[in-house]
Amino acid sequence: MITVIDLARPKFCKGQKVEFIGGLGTIIQCHPNSGYWSDLVEMEMGSEPDIGRIGYETTILLFETDITLPTDYSLAS
Repeated sequence: MITVIDLARPKFCKGQKVEFIGGLGTIIQCHPNSGYWSDLVEMEMGSEPDIGRIGYETTILLFETDITLPTDYSLAS
């Protein structure tokens, strides 16, 4: 028996700026995950700490339901 899971297209795309409960970030990748889409989000960097920085502070994996468009995002642009 073959089971087919029909996923709609992801709500967000690579490079898109998004907002979530932890702050703002950019979508890096979208992955199907148990019938839902999850997105790898690279958080925006804050001010540089005294010890310096090697790269981005945090990249996190979130379900699409935990992500929204930024409140200042305009559909016209």
